[in-house]
Amino acid sequence: MNKESSRSHSVLTTIIETKSMKEGGGVWNIKTSRFHIIDLAGSERSKQTNAVGERLKEAGMINKSLSALGNVINSLVDISEGKSRHVHYRDSKLTFLLRDSLGGNSKTLIIANVSPSNSCHGETLSTLKFAQRAKLIKNKAVINEDSSGTIQILKAEIGRLKKELAENEKVMKALGNGVLGECTRCKALFEEGLEDGIHEDDEMLISFDED
Repeated sequence: MNKESSRSHSVLTTIIETKSMKEGGGVWNIKTSRFHIIDLAGSERSKQTNAVGERLKEAGMINKSLSALGNVINSLVDISEGKSRHVHYRDSKLTFLLRDSLGGNSKTLIIANVSPSNSCHGETLSTLKFAQRAKLIKNKAVINEDSSGTIQILKAEIGRLKKELAENEKVMKALGNGVLGECTRCKALFEEGLEDGIHEDDEMLISFDED
């Protein structure tokens, strides 16, 4: 145990926000990221540490929060496997604070620290199983992106995007009709070539006149 300070979980949260002006001006593109750096206090057995008084209470609270974290991870793993589960984020302040990092829009990296001592084999095995379960959680992270501007500018941006979408749909529709027509003509010419004695293994060069 650390004799100089109390044992507890440490959480450092950093929020990063970037802004960029879209082409045409007036509309800001905003991207936000939140980084959680967490140092979890390891579980311990009071018989080995001989903790008493405040240290014993701290150890009990640490073990309780780690147990709640393990339950949340088990529920998230079941959800990743297609099962319906309620995730108890509110059972602990730690899990409530880390709800976005565990099962939200995020990517999470876990570093498990273990001891080579024979006396800690139980804690080592428990830590490895914890990391193995956490590895099974599947999240789909996307960029936190938003736009900001005056109402008039945003309305104009929406109108521009709708117009661009409509034009793209027209182009795709026209291309679809063109490809279908060429496929029909190609099939007719190929069948005609077979009737004239051309085999399927022979190479054919078919060209179409431009409209």
